[in-house]
Parts: sequence; structure tokens; C-alpha cells
Amino acid sequence: MNFETIWAQIKSHEGEVFHTKTGLPFKYQILNNAVIPDRTGFPLAKSNFEKAANIDPLIAPCQINKLVMGPSYVYAILTDQRIQSAN
Repeated sequence: MNFETIWAQIKSHEGEVFHTKTGLPFKYQILNNAVIPDRTGFPLAKSNFEKAANIDPLIAPCQINKLVMGPSYVYAILTDQRIQSAN
């Protein structure tokens, strides 16, 4: 799938509750092509999501630990059914 379609889905669900693999709830906002989770306030660049989206299958955050910043959040968002529905 085209990453821009995935990114559009991520943007369209801004402010909704997502959960990390361990069940921690979080929301995020989009600012300057970055996702900012409310649990950290640390911006996660769009490029982090693009790198992780290329991993198939993406089955755990540990797969992307050394590849992206905020792997738990990147994983949670990319594997959420709302984002996957773009597939």
C-alpha cells in the first residue's frame, strides 16, 4: 500500500484513543509532519512511520526498536484496525 494512504489514515484519527501493545492508552496530535503522543510529548517524525510501514509482517514493537524513535507508539498506531482498514 502507498504510505501516503497510511499517513492520511493516521492524520484522520488524530485525537482518538489508541493503545500500546501493553494496553497503555494514549492520544496523539499531528504537528509539522510529526505525531506527538500525549504520554510523552516527544515528536515522532513521519519518516519513522514510513520506515516501520515497510516491515511486513509487523508483529511486535521490538522489530523496530533500532529503526525508529518511539517504537511502542509507532507500532500501536500502524497495527491499529483503524489504520489497517486503509489496506
